[in-house]
Amino acid sequence: MKARLCPDFAYETAALGRGFTVVAGVDEVGRGPLAGPVTAAAVVLHRDRIPAGLNDSKVLTAARREALYREIIEVAEVCVAHASVAEIDALNILRASHLAMERAVAGLPRAVEHALIDGNLIPRGLACGAEAVIKGDALCLSIAAASIVAKVTRDRIMVDLAQQHPGYGWEGNAGYPTKQHLEALLNLGVTPHHRRSFKPVHNILYQDVSVSA
Repeated sequence: MKARLCPDFAYETAALGRGFTVVAGVDEVGRGPLAGPVTAAAVVLHRDRIPAGLNDSKVLTAARREALYREIIEVAEVCVAHASVAEIDALNILRASHLAMERAVAGLPRAVEHALIDGNLIPRGLACGAEAVIKGDALCLSIAAASIVAKVTRDRIMVDLAQQHPGYGWEGNAGYPTKQHLEALLNLGVTPHHRRSFKPVHNILYQDVSVSA
């Protein structure tokens, strides 16, 4: 069985060794859902105050994510930002994800000198140097911290939206296209929080126009 990767501080140490003093890890969540914003977080960890147990948010339980979220907020510099459903539909999901990342980096209390970006692409609107880290949330502690903060924040947003629009199961599926969510789309229709540029939502809207035409 393949050993699970554990994030460490090597990317941050290398950047600090090159003379950067403010190094942020950046990650986003919410590219795949049919509803809700895409959410990004930027986190600057301090070497002597790193919460124990940081890891890719996807491998942590909800309870552990919440506990680590509280620790990260207490000991690190953190900014969370979003791109709205309207921006996702206008720009496309990749560009909207990058816009959320750019906003998160720009919103940190100190100007970031170097950003560690999860994935294989660097957002073009960053005001600092950056490097892309593939599987960064599993390799780099700052990115892992950002993945946790972004995930917890977006999940809370979707729980709130689920109370306003019951039946879609957003409190459990976070807007991803689960069977329950797809069935609710057909039965209950499209809400203002659905991404109209995403195929399952677009198809339902187009079908409604065809039927009524």
